[in-house]
Amino acid sequence: MNAKTLEKLKILADAAKYDVSCSSSGSKRKNKNGGLGNAEGMGICHSYTEDGRCVSLLKILLTNFCIYDCAYCVSRSSNDVKRAAFTVQEVVELSINFYRRNYIEGLFLSSGIFKNADYTMERLVRIARDLRTLHKFNGYIHLKTIPGASDELVHEAGLYADRLSVNLEIPSEKNLKKIAPEKNYKEVYDPMNYLQEQITGYQGEKKGKNKGRLFAPAGQSTQLVVGATPETDRHILSLSESLYQDQELKRVYYSGYIPVSDDNRLPALKSPPLLRENRLYQADWLMRFYGFQAEELTDESEPNLDLRLDPKVCWALRNPWLFPVDIQKAPYEMILRVPGIGVKSARMIITSRKFGKLREEHLKKMGLAFNRARYFICGFNGSLKLHDWKPEVLKTHLISSTHQNFGQTSLFNA
Repeated sequence: MNAKTLEKLKILADAAKYDVSCSSSGSKRKNKNGGLGNAEGMGICHSYTEDGRCVSLLKILLTNFCIYDCAYCVSRSSNDVKRAAFTVQEVVELSINFYRRNYIEGLFLSSGIFKNADYTMERLVRIARDLRTLHKFNGYIHLKTIPGASDELVHEAGLYADRLSVNLEIPSEKNLKKIAPEKNYKEVYDPMNYLQEQITGYQGEKKGKNKGRLFAPAGQSTQLVVGATPETDRHILSLSESLYQDQELKRVYYSGYIPVSDDNRLPALKSPPLLRENRLYQADWLMRFYGFQAEELTDESEPNLDLRLDPKVCWALRNPWLFPVDIQKAPYEMILRVPGIGVKSARMIITSRKFGKLREEHLKKMGLAFNRARYFICGFNGSLKLHDWKPEVLKTHLISSTHQNFGQTSLFNA
């Protein structure tokens, strides 16, 4: 690699770190015809597979030149940063050379917007097309769809990429216009809606004329910046829920705002709100895999998630009449809502209880977080038999105590 390309790589890889919407799931792009790599059953971009293997991704911007002046973005046009831009051929060569050296297993490619949306999107598509058609690259490709790009370019991108994403960024259009006046929600939702229609169409025609063809097989995702504007967690989760339901997104990513300017339109944060970001991911997980609705995870009087406890525990404490849950009799859906019990553990409980009464030692072997779950369940030998369930006392205990074993008397004293 020559010095000029290396310098570009340092600049554009660093600029890409602010975009977190870059992991994959669901793609089944197999190697064929003597091609290079595959995206079969793996996650990409510094994530971990089920067997603990770390997989990596070349994550870069095509350019950090940008015609927009979004206050929250390090690549905004008014920011005094060192600029660089790759050529199409440079990105293709970097991807292939890094793959051959076993540095990466795929490519995540985004870009600042130079000239206009179509001009930028056309170059992103050319990179993916050259990798697929000229180099027979079957590894994972994630392309960032540029808001405002034409349907034709978005469609072509879907033919070559495993996943596409259009970043919504700010959780309300009103606040988006304040800190990114050149942007609007329509230019984001239009490609989202188009992709949703195309993905659904290709899935429905697998046995017809499009048999064997792939169109964004890992779906689409988006990113929301958290903390740059005053939206509550209740608002953010409601927005995410609508994106999952209406646009059928695979993932909504939450990125704690990293202070990158002294613009007075932005909050004066000393550090990114990483704990809040984590709580939003936990709540998002509950919506996608545990059957929770967004409105259940926060309260109108307290519209933000409690940073001291995970959202599942907080929901249980707000609904004390549902607990303790009898694990010998309760349906799967209710067992799944018990703090400390995950999907796998809930399924094991349902299966195991058919063969006899569950005991404490059985539950511990099933992998649930027993020291948390035990305050919310009954119906097994060794249960606490919580006749006087006081959520305010338990909440204080869970927040402040570092002890693992507490008796019923100290927690649920009448």
